Amino acid sequence: MIKVENLVKVFGTKHAVDGISFAVERGEVLGFLGPNGAGKSTTMRMITGFITPTEGKVTVGGFDIVEQPIAAKRLMGYLPENAPAYTDMTVQGFLGFAAEIRGLHGEAKRKAVARAVDLCFLENVLHQSVETLSKGYRHRTCFAQSIIHDPDVLILDEPTDGLDPNQKHEIRMLIRKMGEKKAIIFSTHILEEVDAVCSRAVIIDRGRIVANGTPEQLRQKSEWAGAVTLRVVGQSESAIKDKLTQLRSTKRVALHANGTQIKATAFPRTAGDGDFTREVIEATRGWQIEELHTEEGRLDEVFRSITMPDTVKDQTK
Repeated sequence: MIKVENLVKVFGTKHAVDGISFAVERGEVLGFLGPNGAGKSTTMRMITGFITPTEGKVTVGGFDIVEQPIAAKRLMGYLPENAPAYTDMTVQGFLGFAAEIRGLHGEAKRKAVARAVDLCFLENVLHQSVETLSKGYRHRTCFAQSIIHDPDVLILDEPTDGLDPNQKHEIRMLIRKMGEKKAIIFSTHILEEVDAVCSRAVIIDRGRIVANGTPEQLRQKSEWAGAVTLRVVGQSESAIKDKLTQLRSTKRVALHANGTQIKATAFPRTAGDGDFTREVIEATRGWQIEELHTEEGRLDEVFRSITMPDTVKDQTK
């Protein structure tokens, strides 16, 4: 449904987007991640036809966004960052206006507005002007306009920005449900949303894709993937560290003492090593172990390791 090929955008001497390619199929929710200034919003603006690429090609439903913009945009719903809207309109008036722009009139328009209001929980503010809304309700109103015509493709830039925890949960569940039948791209800074919503994620940094995979595949890049954490009683820190460090598969060991208990985490040389837990269990047989579990990879650690500047990495070692 969405195909991005060698996309480039240059502003002056700056390559905001530098040759990225990816595709999104129907039934897929793609999380678009990256630090501020990475090129996420610029990429989404090119996909939606809001700005023209310097180089490369975008097709939506088989239509070229530059050569056939109207046909491509008919298939698409777009929520830009900062949720722009006509603030002097009421919520109902704004959504009716958005429906008419999408070619809906009469009964079709009424049903489209009612559906969007119901999905985005806007009944309580339907007759308020947009300028009187809280940030959360304004964002939900703009989300509603993006789905007013039930599009096959959704491009959502920070769709949960400004929402309280309950509202975020509602929007995430809505995106996940719609993602069963639509092709969806949404950018986010909230890594927990990747697990909650996404079937796949792309991490972009300095205009280039630096990771692309399912949440599980990305977690496997984490140093924590397959690490073993155990709480031990009756052993000294040095004894625990020596025993775990001597294992052939151990990369490093981290210790934290709490009274008579010592918490140790052994990290494998190869992230996600399925045999490492068994190796640790065999090595510590006979010890008094209060707890032992295998760690999952951590998306936040993967994100930092991929996107953090080298100078900062050196300072944090």
